[in-house]
Amino acid sequence: MTTMTRHQDVTVDGQPAEGRELRHVWNRCIGAGRANEALRADWQAHFTEAVSILGVRSVRFHGLFHDDMFVYRTRGGSGFGPDGELAGHAYTFSYVDKVFDFVLQSGARPFVELGFLPRDLATDTETVFWWGAHASPPKDLQRWVELVTVTIRHWIDRYGIDEVMQWPFEVWNEPNLVPHFWTGTKTQYFELYEATVTAIKAIDARLKVGGPSTSVFVPDARYDGETEDREAQFQTAAAEDVDALDWRPVWIEEFLEWCAERSLPVDFVTTHVYPTDYAFGVGGDARLISRYADATLDDLTLLRRLIAESPYPGADVHITEWSTTPSSRDSIHDTVHAATYITRAYLQCADLAESISYWTFTDVFEEGGAGIGPFHGGFGIVNEQGIHKPTFHAFAALARLGDRLVRSTPEGIIAQDSETSKLSAVFFNYPAEMGARSVGSRDSYGDTRDLRSAGPARRIRHAVAGLEPGAVFLVSVLDLAHGDVAEEWYRMGSPQNLTPAQTAHLREVADGLQRFSLTASVEGTLDLDLELQPWAVVSIVQA
Repeated sequence: MTTMTRHQDVTVDGQPAEGRELRHVWNRCIGAGRANEALRADWQAHFTEAVSILGVRSVRFHGLFHDDMFVYRTRGGSGFGPDGELAGHAYTFSYVDKVFDFVLQSGARPFVELGFLPRDLATDTETVFWWGAHASPPKDLQRWVELVTVTIRHWIDRYGIDEVMQWPFEVWNEPNLVPHFWTGTKTQYFELYEATVTAIKAIDARLKVGGPSTSVFVPDARYDGETEDREAQFQTAAAEDVDALDWRPVWIEEFLEWCAERSLPVDFVTTHVYPTDYAFGVGGDARLISRYADATLDDLTLLRRLIAESPYPGADVHITEWSTTPSSRDSIHDTVHAATYITRAYLQCADLAESISYWTFTDVFEEGGAGIGPFHGGFGIVNEQGIHKPTFHAFAALARLGDRLVRSTPEGIIAQDSETSKLSAVFFNYPAEMGARSVGSRDSYGDTRDLRSAGPARRIRHAVAGLEPGAVFLVSVLDLAHGDVAEEWYRMGSPQNLTPAQTAHLREVADGLQRFSLTASVEGTLDLDLELQPWAVVSIVQA
């Protein structure tokens, strides 16, 4: 016997459901450090949880071709014996296969970042990161094309074209950031894109390719030329009101025009929209600038308009890195404040991109080496021990939302599942006292006591009618009194090396959200009347 789910034609505060799609941009892709880290058991455990609980559908990371993946080796080069037993060069995919097999078996897919180079192809070596990424133009562009071609043909042979067609292929990472992520010029990157997209489309025209993967929005002319001009940043670093400046994306318009002049495909545009910027002052010191709370919304609105007016108006938009700040040592990442901020931003921006990839899902992340202590300000939504940070619970709340929008308000949304008709909601209290201010960085707030004192509480009241009489709704609340695990760690004296008992205690605190249930009346009405403390994120799900 098949049980039919009763369709719920709901109203909220007397108004019918909006009924349009709610795009889950928050879990369509998520970031990770580098490919080799995905061989670790803890990385894999954290990713499995991200897929099963948070609904993550793809993952992007650096270092696919780095030396520690052993993909490309030449005679007399890295990985060969002293006599150069193999002539020419060889491709081996055993490590890459382990990573991709795991990702696919987990129920997700790779979002393929094509970069950086193996040592034997790089003109400059060890340009960035503790692990020494080789981020430079290749010695031989045709060898790069061959590497990409052989790799993708290997994936098609292993997984089938129908699977590989669903993977986006992004050419490089942040090539505007010279000399760290690219030691060449703007035109050399465009030429790399031309060679790469041409090669991939020659394999199968249905494969999806995009770029330029630049970072970030800036309000000055530092990237107008072929390489970065630091003198152009002086006005930004010295500005009294950075939010009054004209912030624009880097290389996007030039990239699209360059590709159009050569009739090159651009299936999607990628860029990074951290709501912060490092600008160099006259003395050569970099100032970290935190922008206003709606910076991501405004940046993406502008980006969508520029693409719509470009030669590629149908190109998808993938934000392949986004977080509160671009530092992997910023304690704001460990806080409830960050959880509330990202919840607000994701709900604001759901219509503006195909994906907005949070950087990153785990603190198993070694760009600057391993973190010092369990809560060191790492990007991850779980720490190295797999303890859930407040941001994890924000993602979990967003993941529980349905795919149809019922009601959108400045403090949250109500949604519905198009298959089951069940209701869900997320509400938050981004304190009114913040005004237009962003949570910014720890550099702005020190130990974040300024943020902790923000207020006031916010009352959420809605009458949802048209429900099944007696329907039960499960409520979970994250706030400064429930789930603030890093604060508990500080109270413990900030032990750098946790004992098993300390780990168990912190895990309990991390997941100790306030939980209760609500019930619809016999008339099928749910009267929501909740008081949210400052920084609270509330998830409501129909059981």
